[in-house]
Amino acid sequence: MSKTINGFSKLTKLEKIDWLVSNFFNNDTKVKQVLMQYWNSNPVLQDLHDDFIENTISNFYLPFGIAPNFVINGKDYTIPMVIEESSVVAAASLVAKFWSTRGGFKASVISTKKVGQVHFMYEGDAIELENYFNSKKENLFKVTEAITQNMKKRGGGILTIELRNKTSELENYYQLHVTFETVDSMGANFINSCLEAIANEFQKENIQIVMSILSNYVPECLVHAEVSCKVEELYAENSALFAQKFVQAIQIANAEPHRAVTHNKGIMNGVDAVVIATGNDFRAIEAGAHAYAAKSGHYKSLTNATIEKGIFKFWIEIPLALGTVGGLTKLHPLSKLSLKMLDNPSAKELMEIIAVAGLAQNFAALRALTTTGIQKGHMKMHLTNIIKQLGASDEEKQYLIDYFENKTITHNAVVEAYNKLVGDK
Repeated sequence: MSKTINGFSKLTKLEKIDWLVSNFFNNDTKVKQVLMQYWNSNPVLQDLHDDFIENTISNFYLPFGIAPNFVINGKDYTIPMVIEESSVVAAASLVAKFWSTRGGFKASVISTKKVGQVHFMYEGDAIELENYFNSKKENLFKVTEAITQNMKKRGGGILTIELRNKTSELENYYQLHVTFETVDSMGANFINSCLEAIANEFQKENIQIVMSILSNYVPECLVHAEVSCKVEELYAENSALFAQKFVQAIQIANAEPHRAVTHNKGIMNGVDAVVIATGNDFRAIEAGAHAYAAKSGHYKSLTNATIEKGIFKFWIEIPLALGTVGGLTKLHPLSKLSLKMLDNPSAKELMEIIAVAGLAQNFAALRALTTTGIQKGHMKMHLTNIIKQLGASDEEKQYLIDYFENKTITHNAVVEAYNKLVGDK
């Protein structure tokens, strides 16, 4: 039986599910029940979710947690986090509490420029092209006025338009490199609309427009966050050794890309969790952050640390193109709640909050790695997941948690302990 179909998008949601169950699950009614049990009981709210993407058949839930006790620039925050990985929220909360008694986090936005480009091919004389660009530049701004009018009222708009010769990288390739300020909007649709208008105005017979699109690499939409304290204030025991190993761990990430990727992945655990919770585009943030980590030509850590004159300092600089208006930020009910929880921040304030979340996550990871090891805390959190998979009762769960309090946790060890417990009964 063919598993391809014409006109699938025209089917109702139930018809889509019936087709799926029939063709891929041997008409197993339990599959249909699983999909439908994740529908929201409020039909209006479910319709809202259905319209976010195409061919919706159900909702895929992720845990929504909060990490309290963050102090950022002297202000208290409880940060919303959406993530499926155990220990991330707990780690963020512990680090937030730790630094809240040591001055808290300091954060500042360095720049908020965003980038879009019109990519085109041109085989003629480069000087003639430059003269043509200079003659058209004023009109390139004018043709976007209808699009930029409202953005300008909020303090944004097009900042610069440059002609860039990229023929050394690709034969006949040039681009119009455009920078934008989008204030509290992420601005993807705004930027792309401007670029297409610019491309239409710029094109002519010997200029072949290939595409017009924003860039998710925004090295000038940058935020800095840091913590610092006296070395002896880090921990009661071996604080100097801990600080030394902490700095060395980052130096290793800067020297070894295999380590740097995992190091930065841990940072993104914190960043992505807040990006998702606030209805922003975590794929764009991921791509831009990792590109920034490789800006020197060598993939490195997004964080740095120093020990100078007895002061431990730990910081991050990361590009974050975020919005607090438009898109899902004002549509998804939980995204709206997340932003309200954060006191309805501006895009700049949200950049600071999310950079801090990434920094906190990295501190937690490096603290564990350079002391007890990463698995002790991670497997302790994972223990409850293993117990649930085994179908243990509440009494059995508590026994296993107590049993593994001072033992190494592995999947096999938990299964063996459970089987012995059940067998003894």
